[in-house]
Parts: sequence; C-alpha cells; structure tokens
Amino acid sequence: MSAAVLTPPEAAKWAARTGLLLPDDRHALVAATADHIHSVVSVLRELDFGDTPPATAYRADGTTGDVPGDVPADFPGGIARDAAGEPTGKEDPDAAV
Repeated sequence: MSAAVLTPPEAAKWAARTGLLLPDDRHALVAATADHIHSVVSVLRELDFGDTPPATAYRADGTTGDVPGDVPADFPGGIARDAAGEPTGKEDPDAAV
C-alpha cells in the first residue's frame, strides 16, 4: 500500500497550516524529506518483531535486571555493593543517575 507523493505546494500548505512559513526554495526539499521519512516508517510498520521484548527490558550487556545480582557491577543504577561486589539491598547515595 503506497501513499501519494507529497508535492512541494502541499508541503508548503501543511507547513503554513502549522504556522511555519517556508521560503519558496525549501518546498521541494521539505517534500522530499517528508516522503523519505514516510517510506522509512512504512517499512518499519511491516517488520515482525515477534518475541522481541520492549526496549525497557533490554540492556546492552544482555541482562534484564529481573534477577537479583543480574545487574553488572559497573552499571550506574544506584545499587550499593559490599566489598565483594555483592548488592547490599540499599540504594547507593553516590550513584550517578
């Protein structure tokens, strides 16, 4: 399913409708940019993420944080640790947030 291409006059009309007056030489560029963004978003809408968890459940190191001790020692999450690096169960007042 494809949408009609946004023309430069339409881009100017939509910009003016939101209170943004574009110089004449910018209409074509804005229309092309809007069309590109629309094409990228259309492709993203078609992707099947299946069992991919939401971003709030993902960490770059692969841990989820659901399990006690499942947070890396250098993770700046505000967890106080004892000398052995084990979580104390208390909030770290010196943690960078």
